[in-house]
Amino acid sequence: MRAHDDHGPDRLSPRNGAAVIEETIPDIVIRRLPVYVRTLRELQSRGATSISSDELADQIGVTAAQIRRDLSYFGRFGKQGKGYDAERLAEEIAHILRLDRQWDVALAGFGNLGQAIVHYQGFVPASFRIAAIFDRNEDAIGREVDGVVVKSPDEMTDEIARLGIKMGIIAVPAHAAQEITDAMIAGGVDAILNYAPVVLRTPARVTVREVDPVSAMQSMTYYLDN
Repeated sequence: MRAHDDHGPDRLSPRNGAAVIEETIPDIVIRRLPVYVRTLRELQSRGATSISSDELADQIGVTAAQIRRDLSYFGRFGKQGKGYDAERLAEEIAHILRLDRQWDVALAGFGNLGQAIVHYQGFVPASFRIAAIFDRNEDAIGREVDGVVVKSPDEMTDEIARLGIKMGIIAVPAHAAQEITDAMIAGGVDAILNYAPVVLRTPARVTVREVDPVSAMQSMTYYLDN
């Protein structure tokens, strides 16, 4: 796959540019960046070395103008007539997302969902590692999983602070989610992935992403024929 069209001089390390003000970047743009990285790496695995915004847009299902607009928040990455270097663009977007380092994650809940999360094979290549696990079940406490010992939620705040963990996953029942969230935040967590079917109350500095398959399916039934 060869490139044809993208505009502007090549400019790397956009985080170093004073002109980039991250607070002004729409959240929807940040949410699309991982899709760009994944798609670029998939194209690389198929032998692509460079790609145009039109070709990348075809793969993702958005417009080329949208891709160029999203990337323009961070600088200019393509060369007119040559498009994007697939490897370098993937690396730069990963750098923007801070995926060029490993992030330790605290998991609250070691039931069926929590165990599935722990054993998910996609975390490590995506820069994440479950470094702390907490559960109220006495049968689970003390169990070692991939070198991590399951601890009581009573130890959560201190353990998260000790390990310097900034990201947490909530995989507990709805009635316990807010208490667990408060304990994580008290330990220093600034980002939470929430599987519990409840809206969490958090300080403005904390980023929350909801994962609710039932709500997602309920929103899709509107589009189904009777």
